[in-house]
Amino acid sequence: MLVKGAILREAGKPWQIEEFELGDPVAGEVQVKLVSSGLCHSDHHLRTGDSPAPLPVLGGHEGAGVVTKVGPGVTRLKEGDHVVTAFIPACGVCDPCSRGDQNFCDEGAGLLTGLSISDSTNRAHTSDGLPLAQMCLLGTFAPYITVNEASLVKIEDDIPLQQAALLGCGVATGWGSAVEIGGTHAGDVVVVVGIGGVGINAVQGAAAAGARIVVAVDPVPFKLQMAEKLGATHTFSSMEEALPAVGEISWGKMANTTILTVGEIDGSMLAPALALTGKGGQVIVTGMGNFAAMDAQVNLFELTLLQKRIQGAIFGGASPRTQVPTLLNEFRSGKLNLADLVTKTYRLEQINEAYDDMLEGRNIRGMVVYGDDDY
Repeated sequence: MLVKGAILREAGKPWQIEEFELGDPVAGEVQVKLVSSGLCHSDHHLRTGDSPAPLPVLGGHEGAGVVTKVGPGVTRLKEGDHVVTAFIPACGVCDPCSRGDQNFCDEGAGLLTGLSISDSTNRAHTSDGLPLAQMCLLGTFAPYITVNEASLVKIEDDIPLQQAALLGCGVATGWGSAVEIGGTHAGDVVVVVGIGGVGINAVQGAAAAGARIVVAVDPVPFKLQMAEKLGATHTFSSMEEALPAVGEISWGKMANTTILTVGEIDGSMLAPALALTGKGGQVIVTGMGNFAAMDAQVNLFELTLLQKRIQGAIFGGASPRTQVPTLLNEFRSGKLNLADLVTKTYRLEQINEAYDDMLEGRNIRGMVVYGDDDY
């Protein structure tokens, strides 16, 4: 099947819209006709070389659509089902999945290889015959994907598919960073640093969990305005600006949880995040940086004597198969706002413009929406 998609052939270069060959589903796989794809900062890490994916690579990992073909042995899905992609697969039988930790399923070891879970081959190839990796085994920067059923979550038909795409990464990761792995309780003080497609949902999650104070930190004024709309009680342009104010509004106790959801994290951010965090509190590290970065600045005296924690998080610390349905119920009840998360929609051909907008702080979340002429 000949399909067009946004392909990266060389780090540091723009995305190229090319036609490529997409294979039919083999055992355990399905093909999905996508309605939309979110534009996550993690895909930009491919372009900068911060994430070590083989090139060429088909970008995109946040999508939703309708199953159009089903391969042999598929038991969870059928043609016509509505699905959301999950950037971390959940096989359901490996050791982590059996413990309930599906957000770090063993199949995740192949996320950046581009090799199918089913048979360790590439399901996509470029027009000149090269194996084409699919970002997170998905590749949603194309109107069709062929993926393993472990990478999809079935949803009910009443949910708008265009908005549902956001659940595949940004919403689940941000909300879970505050609610699941962050464990926000009623009355807590929560600081969210970085108000993009993930951070805005950490704000929503903290507010929905009953946090007394939700502080949003970002240098872009319109992002802070959106954070206030979706649950932030206080906003600041930097952690340094927030530090004395958080001390004052928390009566000196500081934050229970500080969540780092910046687009490009580095080790220098840990020390100010820990300073914002009170005794026995935690810093949740959700943002991504360069895969080879090893340096982190931490006051070890403070870390030990104030018994603080630094906690990594993937998919918000929750299973895709439980988190997506939970969030859909939050959406139905009005606690989760999906409509306001997308600042602007784009055609696939505008993908480089969309990422320029992201880098310049002009959107919270951009989204590619596919039309009839894309299929």
